[in-house]
Amino acid sequence: MSGGPAGRRNPGEPDPWGGVSPFSIKTKLGALVVISVLITTGLSVIAVHTKTELRFITVFSMIATLLITQFVAHSLTAPLDEMTAVARSISQGDYTRRTRENRRDELGDLAVTINAMADELEAQDSQRKELVANVSHELRTPIAGLRAVLENIVDGVTQADPETMRTALKQTERLGRLVETLLDLSRLDNGVVPLKQRRFEVWPYLSGVLKEANMVASVRAGIATGSGSHTRTDVHLHLDVHPPELTAHADPERIHQVVANLIDNAVKHSPPHGRVTVKARRGALPESLELEVLDEGPGIPKSEWHRVFERFNRGSAKRPQGPGSDGGTGLGLAIARWAVDLHGGRIGVAESERGCRILVTLPGLSSVPS
Repeated sequence: MSGGPAGRRNPGEPDPWGGVSPFSIKTKLGALVVISVLITTGLSVIAVHTKTELRFITVFSMIATLLITQFVAHSLTAPLDEMTAVARSISQGDYTRRTRENRRDELGDLAVTINAMADELEAQDSQRKELVANVSHELRTPIAGLRAVLENIVDGVTQADPETMRTALKQTERLGRLVETLLDLSRLDNGVVPLKQRRFEVWPYLSGVLKEANMVASVRAGIATGSGSHTRTDVHLHLDVHPPELTAHADPERIHQVVANLIDNAVKHSPPHGRVTVKARRGALPESLELEVLDEGPGIPKSEWHRVFERFNRGSAKRPQGPGSDGGTGLGLAIARWAVDLHGGRIGVAESERGCRILVTLPGLSSVPS
């Protein structure tokens, strides 16, 4: 299926004409030579039959050839001038300009490539600005809170009692968690995290993850926090593993990141006294695993499914539901996708009658590096 208009080849697409398109620059230059020879030959034949002087024929053939050459040269240099101007604008940081894609030759392919490059650079520039804005926002809040607490202690407004120091500790912990997620993101980009895969029993492993999530939530609930990690104790976590003796082959530490982040996200968006279910089933391959995390929240619009796992994406919901929830950093699901990708698995939003359903598929023994 052609991706270009009017059947034009995309860059890198095989040429059905054996390497030379009927609209290629080589064909046009070859046609220019043939036409020039035909004009000269035709005028020479006319001169022989009409007994016209050869010098007039030579002048006429030169003028005709120059006019045709000028026309062809202009058709080649005009788009190059336009592409040069667009490339210069891109080099200066203006990613809004585009070249026209109305040709069916090598220059048309070049125009498509330049526009694709401009689209990619524009998207990366937008993501970079969004990343800086989000990180600045996330860092500013705990730093401002910590500074206010310390200034009050230094000025003698408040005493360094356990409650005040607990407030300072809360802000420090929030900074630590944010830096930790950013470090995970850095490892993601550099690809420096090796997998330590082994066989493990799914039921006791996931049961431990859920117990840890409940314990952390209970501890944090005792301290007011805006950490981006949930502090809710009203949401019930339910584990469903079948068969109970199910085993899987993966990196437990990375899978812990996946499940913990998915639970954290589900709890934040659950209604008061809601329920979050973690399901585990055997996959199609040996030691493979299918995980589901379901909540009873408002769900995710289908139009946003492809953006759920993007970095710093917080969705269109105005605010998470329930007490103790906040918007978070928008990094948890991106890190979950990274950990699943390391295993060669798949993660995505699946159809659900109620709430949000995230489906994770791990390939098991087939993912072991050779």
